[in-house]
Amino acid sequence: MKLSIIMPMYNSKDIQTNLKEAIKSLEKVTKDYEIVVVDDGSENGCFKEAKKFKSKKVRVVGYRKNRGKGNAIKYGFKFTRGDYIAFVDSGRDLNPKQLKDFLAIMESEKADIVIGSKRHPKSKVYYPIIRRIMSRTYQLVNKILFNLNVKDTQVGIKLFKRNVLEKIMPKIVVKKFAFDLELLVLANKHNFKIVEAPIVMNYRFKSTVNISAVFWMLWDTAAIFYRLKILRYYDS
Repeated sequence: MKLSIIMPMYNSKDIQTNLKEAIKSLEKVTKDYEIVVVDDGSENGCFKEAKKFKSKKVRVVGYRKNRGKGNAIKYGFKFTRGDYIAFVDSGRDLNPKQLKDFLAIMESEKADIVIGSKRHPKSKVYYPIIRRIMSRTYQLVNKILFNLNVKDTQVGIKLFKRNVLEKIMPKIVVKKFAFDLELLVLANKHNFKIVEAPIVMNYRFKSTVNISAVFWMLWDTAAIFYRLKILRYYDS
């Protein structure tokens, strides 16, 4: 079993330290792994810093123009060789060692996809009330529009069997805000089993709301609905 971890990166401030800690954590998960760092058009030199990192376990790829995390993950998938593919944000908010539990859940639940969830009752994460309301509202919308029985689509740690991504990745259109949603909507459409897992997240959410991000998230969500229900784009 080989595990591939795709780490999207944009203007990371300490990528070498992040990679050192990721490797230290992943050694506790499996010895058979690789990390594919995908630079999403960073402008602060972190791509060059990542390239300097010396490890046979790490491959660094990227492109010049910022296109969004979803695009970075889709691009990085082409460089993976694992039977299992994980997405993990390149910061230190989510420790990759949690993938050990994800793999166990995937096996015990016979799941095709295991996703981290802030709203899982066993999760340990600070979550301000305004963000809780926004998250619950957004997931309710997703349940109504897509019959998607998932409480949290947006956490930056997910695990997939390779065949799942080979099936649905070519049809992904969204490059930024609702990439995770489109991925899970397509997985649900193809009857892949999705299981949510508890997480430990060290990041303390800011209480401010980025109105622009909310607008584009809703815009992309509406576009996914349009492609799914009106155009039947995903049927082709």
